[in-house]
Amino acid sequence: MLNKDIVKKILTSGLKKWQVAEAIGIADTTFSKWLRHELPEEKKAAIIMAIDKLADERRAI
Repeated sequence: MLNKDIVKKILTSGLKKWQVAEAIGIADTTFSKWLRHELPEEKKAAIIMAIDKLADERRAI
C-alpha cells in the first residue's frame, strides 16, 4: 500500500488525519510530514490498524 492509498483510506473511512495521528500517538504535523515520503511497512501497518480501529469505533456509535 502506498502513502496515497493510506490517505484515501482515511478519507473513505470518514476520518481526519489528525484523528489517526492521535491514535498512533504522534502530532498531526508529524503525521503529515511522514506522509511526504513512502513509509516503512511496519509504520504503514500500524497506521492501517489505527484506521481500521477508529473506523470500527465510528460505526459502533
